[in-house]
Amino acid sequence: MFSKKTMVAVGAVVLIGLYIIVFSFAFLRKSSVGDAATRTALFLASPFQAALSSSVDFMDDLWTHYFFLISVSRENDELKKKLAQAVSKNNECREIELFNDRLREFVKLKKQSPFNLKSAEVIAKDSSPWYKTIIINKGTDDGVTSGCPVIVSEGIVGYVLTASSKDAKVHLIIDRNSSVDALVQRTRSRGLAQGLTRGLCRFDYVLRKLDIKIGDNVVSSGFDGIYPKGLRIGYISKVIRRNSGLFQDVELTPYVDFTKLEEVMIILSPPLQDNVGD
Repeated sequence: MFSKKTMVAVGAVVLIGLYIIVFSFAFLRKSSVGDAATRTALFLASPFQAALSSSVDFMDDLWTHYFFLISVSRENDELKKKLAQAVSKNNECREIELFNDRLREFVKLKKQSPFNLKSAEVIAKDSSPWYKTIIINKGTDDGVTSGCPVIVSEGIVGYVLTASSKDAKVHLIIDRNSSVDALVQRTRSRGLAQGLTRGLCRFDYVLRKLDIKIGDNVVSSGFDGIYPKGLRIGYISKVIRRNSGLFQDVELTPYVDFTKLEEVMIILSPPLQDNVGD
């Protein structure tokens, strides 16, 4: 594609050539033949001059719009870049806000709890479908040992299975091999909260004659030697009382959302069972 300068230069050369022809015929005015030749030359040059003028105007307009589009494109790219930066900054601020909300809940829990608590972050989760564990970034250097209960403000998370100097593995209460000695807060009926594969718990060994209702709150009884008495576990979400058999089939939904665990609290030195009220 020819540049604007090239097109203008070619047009100017053609126009100058036509004018030279026209003015050459001007010397022949005295004769009728000269006048006719001059008029003929002007007649022949006019279309070329008009076409050249139109072409120059068209190229000038095209050139102007071309650079305008380039400018708009660059401006659009800059605006997209700034928008992406603003979205990223907004996400960062939102994450900080959510972290502060969780931190306030932890501070509140620490102030209200009679236990010696240590906060920790969840740094990994077990990908196995058979075992439900998490890894936290606190270990024996921080006073964390095997058997320490792990909680959040909503309720029990699990207990420390093993601990190294810098981190620890936590066994979640939704694991099939986990069990928590528990009781229904309303009626004081005892049972055993055991994990299920779909993120729920069974409430086993509840006698068929006992009064159990959907929505009843279930807390730790303190008799398993791991969890202090009165920690929230979950609520009764299903009850099947058969016509025969010794026990009811009871399902328990934990209060903790294990898919969203990011920070937890570790109970380093739980008080003795007798010192904790209902």
